[in-house]
Amino acid sequence: MKPRELAAYLFLAVAWGLSFLVLVRVVAAFGWVGAVTFRCLIAGATLLIVAAVLRRRLDFRAGWRKFAVVGATTVAGQLVGLSYGTPLIGTAMAAILVASIPLFGMIIAQAWGLERVNARNLGGLALGTAGIVLLVGFPAVPITLPFLLGCAATLAACFCAAFGSNYAARHLRTAGSWEVTTAAFLTGGVMTLPLLLAVPVPALPGLADYLHLVVLGAVMSALTYVTYFRLVTAIGPTRAISVEFAVTAVAVLVGALFLGETLSAVQVAGAVVIIAGCALVLGLVPRRGG
Repeated sequence: MKPRELAAYLFLAVAWGLSFLVLVRVVAAFGWVGAVTFRCLIAGATLLIVAAVLRRRLDFRAGWRKFAVVGATTVAGQLVGLSYGTPLIGTAMAAILVASIPLFGMIIAQAWGLERVNARNLGGLALGTAGIVLLVGFPAVPITLPFLLGCAATLAACFCAAFGSNYAARHLRTAGSWEVTTAAFLTGGVMTLPLLLAVPVPALPGLADYLHLVVLGAVMSALTYVTYFRLVTAIGPTRAISVEFAVTAVAVLVGALFLGETLSAVQVAGAVVIIAGCALVLGLVPRRGG
C-alpha cells in the first residue's frame, strides 16, 4: 500500500468517524429525509462548482444509468438507512452494524469475480468484526419495534454501500472519481427529493444547523467520496471498504473526547484488534518467509 493510499485511508477514517456526531445534529434539524436530500445536493453542487473553478472537465459519457445505480445504492440507499436508523438505535449500535459493510463487500466482490479473497482477507475481516464488538459493545436498551426497524434500516444501508462500491468497481472503471461522486450525489439527491412531501423538515433550522449541513455535504460527503472512489480503483473495493472498521474506532474515540464517554480496558483491546484486522486486509502485515 502506497503512502498516498494510506493517507487517504486514514483521512476517510477520521472524517467519517467525525460525521457520526454531525449526522445526528443534522437529522434532528432537517429530518432524516431532509438530511439526506440536502446533503446530497450540496455535495454534488460543491463538486460542480470546484470543478468549474479549477477548470476541470467532467466526463459523464460512462452513462447516467450506471451513475444512477451508484447514486441509488452507495449514496441514497446508504444515507437514508443511516439517517433513519441511527437516531433509533444510537451511534454505538449503528457503529457495530457498520462493520457488516466490509463483509457484504467481500461476498459481493467474490461473487462477481472482482477480487480473490484469501485467508489473510478473511482473517482480517473476522478480526475487524470481533474488534467492533469489543470496542463498542451492545447498548442496554429495550428491544422495541422502532429499535428493530432502526437495525433493519442500518443493515440495509450497509448492504447498499457494499453493493454500490462493487458496482462502481465493475461498471465504472473508466470513469474518474470526480465524475462518479458528482453524478452519484446529484442523482441520489433527486431520488430522495420527493420523499420530503411525506417527511418534511420538522421546524425552521438555525444558523448552526445550516453550518453542520454544509460541513456534512461539502467536506464529509463530497471530498471524502472523491477520495473513497479513487481508493476503490487503487486498492480494490474490499480493502477500501475495510476503512469502516477504523471509522468505528474513530467514532468511539470522538465520543469519549467530546461527549464524556469512558473507554474500558476491553474497549481499548477492541481498538487494537480492529487495527490488526485492518492491517491484515490492507496487506500491511509481512508474510512469513518473505
